[in-house]
Amino acid sequence: MKRRALMSLALGALPLATTRWAAASERIGVLFLHGKNPGGPQSPQYAPVVAAMEKQGWLVALPDMPWSRNRYLQGHWDGAMAEIAQHVKALQDKGATRIVLMGHSMGVPAAMSHAARGGTAHALVLLAPGHVPRGYFTSPQLAPVRESIEAARAQVAAGKGDESQRFTDINQGRQQPVITTARNFLSFFDPESDADMGVTAPKLPASLPVLTAIGQNDPLFSRVRSYYVDQLPKHPKTQLLEVSGGHLDTPQVALAQVLEWVPQAVAA
Repeated sequence: MKRRALMSLALGALPLATTRWAAASERIGVLFLHGKNPGGPQSPQYAPVVAAMEKQGWLVALPDMPWSRNRYLQGHWDGAMAEIAQHVKALQDKGATRIVLMGHSMGVPAAMSHAARGGTAHALVLLAPGHVPRGYFTSPQLAPVRESIEAARAQVAAGKGDESQRFTDINQGRQQPVITTARNFLSFFDPESDADMGVTAPKLPASLPVLTAIGQNDPLFSRVRSYYVDQLPKHPKTQLLEVSGGHLDTPQVALAQVLEWVPQAVAA
């Protein structure tokens, strides 16, 4: 697949470097957060990415998160953040000293939320960002989700926030029913929550480098800068990478650039 970087937010060009981590006393650990249902750890596009990172000597974890096919929107967003912290701790226990949170689609706002809340992260790799709570209020085709958000808000206001209800999600153009409580639904979908990338972007630490990679055929391609990239704190190693391809294949298309960028980004 053809790979190309069309623009960068970096303030200066990064020096060429080998993809292997040079400092023997340091070890990179990558927590890879998969996309939303039908995504999950078993999604075929992730296997070559994980294998390539492990070949660099990096520790890699690709856990089943609460938005997978098996656990579709399970529990509250706070619970997902607690799980991420546990997985980071597990990588550290195995010897990781520099933590990279890598998210694909729904994994992107999750990675950003963890970092914005002060969770351990030395770099973020955000691939094909997905899940746009603010977009549900601006895009007519996403109106069913907006209606569910409004219904959930009404349930909470009526003191029924902990009662299970049927809500609607739309993922890559496909409607999906969600059975959960109004409070839990809002934790994933409210535009004011930190499940929204535009909310968390300006809250990220100024010391945190961020690589965003998005395909030219991705639904968010023309809006990713305004949605959150332009709100990121300025950092000389932060980049926006535009690549060929679409939403699902971005992790593979951008792989070479990711392998080069990560060691440079986490270097002291």
